[in-house]
Amino acid sequence: MGTGLREANVVTAAPGEERSPALALVNTRRLSAGGEVDDLADATGRLGLPATLGADELRRVTELRAAVRELLAALTEDRAPSADAVETVNAAARADAAAPQLAWPRREWRSTRPGSLEEALATLARDAIDVVTGDLAPLVRPCEAHGCVRFFLREHARRRWCSTTCGDRVRAARHQRLVVERRG
Repeated sequence: MGTGLREANVVTAAPGEERSPALALVNTRRLSAGGEVDDLADATGRLGLPATLGADELRRVTELRAAVRELLAALTEDRAPSADAVETVNAAARADAAAPQLAWPRREWRSTRPGSLEEALATLARDAIDVVTGDLAPLVRPCEAHGCVRFFLREHARRRWCSTTCGDRVRAARHQRLVVERRG
């Protein structure tokens, strides 16, 4: 396979993914010209998930991803999320006990099951809870590019898209419409 096709499928991280692993998790599902793309397998290390996931483990991660997506969508649409999504996130958050530990001079939260899927899911779920209830909540936005399903943290008032790829697509479509209108 040539590199051109591979490069066309590369999508940069959306603003805020470096601050929120839950946002990064949600954005592992995206749409492209060829349909839905699932980048979860390529993001396991970045998300703190085990490198290999069995079918049941993958199902659990994708269920959490769908629930977190529902929370973010509800937040941006100013509505309550589904009860199922709330319960899925809450169940994942409590699946691994974590306790504060003193690592002088700071406090750290440490899992009772380090390296486990439960620890990774709990971390992602707790981050989602922090995002939708904390200081980042007002910054969460859906990408405004047609056909994009990703979210980002809007830290600049003029930002409308999750990536330069989406921004370029919108600008190219706008230019094409103007060209057609001028001809017509």
